[in-house]
Amino acid sequence: MAIPDLLADEPRAIDTHAHQPTEEFLHDAGGQMMQDAADRFGTDLETHGYDEMIAEYRDAGVGRAVLLGWDAETNTGNPPVPNDYVAEVRDEHDDFFVGFASVDPLKDDCVAEARRAVEDLDLSGFKFQQIAQGFDPSDPEHEELFATIEDLGVPVVFHGGNSTLGACGPGGRGLKIKYGNPMLIDDVAAEHPDLQILIAHPAFPWEKEQLAICQQKGNVYMDLSGWMPNYIDDQVLHYAKTLLSDKVMFGTDYPMLEPKPWLEQFADLDFPEEVQRKLLWENAERFLDL
Repeated sequence: MAIPDLLADEPRAIDTHAHQPTEEFLHDAGGQMMQDAADRFGTDLETHGYDEMIAEYRDAGVGRAVLLGWDAETNTGNPPVPNDYVAEVRDEHDDFFVGFASVDPLKDDCVAEARRAVEDLDLSGFKFQQIAQGFDPSDPEHEELFATIEDLGVPVVFHGGNSTLGACGPGGRGLKIKYGNPMLIDDVAAEHPDLQILIAHPAFPWEKEQLAICQQKGNVYMDLSGWMPNYIDDQVLHYAKTLLSDKVMFGTDYPMLEPKPWLEQFADLDFPEEVQRKLLWENAERFLDL
């Protein structure tokens, strides 16, 4: 197996969904729910550094990655991956990482922290994981937060679909998958038309809802992270190849999934080269304003 031919000579792909391969995310922020996820992915939680991560990516033909912050402290009790830390890593590797902040919507200072993340730390967007964070994005109590982010002019990533966090643990470690329904994001997209939204992952078991939202809302996109291509629903792949080829992006969910095996499977799907270019980097360049 080989990565797509158009990445063989130059690492041009952009991964829209990468986490830290370090203690801060895998063990501190993740805790037991992350160990559950690793068990379901059939991987381990062995940590490594950013130089190793970047070398792994470039060997797979990937030139940039969105590094996501994480703050689900109120709902999980686990410490966040601080936005200052994400900004520091971005600064040390500014030719590779695009830094996205995280704010806990259940914290009183979430709006102020959102402003600080963009205006002081110069982070490029926000990541929300509604299942881990335990919140409904369509609830009016979060209106000020999303209005603020819309005003700041940066994009957001929302989690879509089920989550392996807490998988097979007692009560799923208390995490509620209903918050991963993309229909809750549709409300946000409708009420904030200038807010650019990326729904992460093929949103199992709500793939059809996700496709409908991406087709109907001009400000909503999706990525293919969190699933190896061989496991992605055929209808999602069909739409990615045709009607939504301008709105679907490559992502891994690193370090749970690694870029080279993902891209090797993607190459076997025989997407037209024009569509591969869109999915692997052109759509992300526009979305991220690179």
